[in-house]
Amino acid sequence: MTRVAILISGGGSNMLALVGDMRQGGYAEPVLVAANDPLAGGLAKAAALGIPTAAVDHRPFGRDREGFEAALAAHIDAAKPDILCLAGFMRILTPGFIARYQGRMLNIHPSLLPKYPGLHTHARALAAGDSHAGCTVHEVTADLDAGPILGQARVPILPGDTEATLATRVLEEEHRLYPAVLRRFVQGDRTPVYLD
Repeated sequence: MTRVAILISGGGSNMLALVGDMRQGGYAEPVLVAANDPLAGGLAKAAALGIPTAAVDHRPFGRDREGFEAALAAHIDAAKPDILCLAGFMRILTPGFIARYQGRMLNIHPSLLPKYPGLHTHARALAAGDSHAGCTVHEVTADLDAGPILGQARVPILPGDTEATLATRVLEEEHRLYPAVLRRFVQGDRTPVYLD
C-alpha cells in the first residue's frame, strides 16, 4: 500500500479530504500528518482519525530554514512515505528539501497556475477582472508554484464576489481535485485532471 505523509499549517480541510478519499478508495495509507505550527487545528483532527502526527514549530529556528527542514525531515523519513502532499503548508521550502523528495511531492495552490503564484491569489484574480479562478495541483520543484501541473479545477467568478466568497468556493473544489489527482498519481498516472 502506498504510504502518504501530509504537511499542513492550519485546520487541515484538504488533509481531511485526502484522508477520507484514501480510506474510502483503499489505494493509499496516511502515515503522518505534520505541521509547522503545534497549534494547527488539523493535528488534533488527524490524531482523532488515528493518524500519527508531528509538529515542528518553525519560529524558534528563525532564519535557519535548513535547521527547521532537517527537524521536519526526520519525522517524515521515520514515517517512510512514498508520497508527500503539501496541503495548506505555508512555508517556502529550500531546494535541498525539495531535492530530497523530488518527483514524489505534490502541492495544491489556490489559482489557475501559471497565473498568480504565491499569495493573495483571490484578490489578484478579482483585481484583474478574471472570469474564472480556481486551483491547481502540481509537482513541487525548486521554482515556486511552477512544477508540472497534475490537475486544475475552474471556479466562475460571480458578480459581487469578494475574496472570502471566492475562497470558499475554490476550497470546495480543492477538496474534489486533490484526491482525484492523488488517486491517479499513486497509479503512476501523471496526466493532468481537469474539473469544471
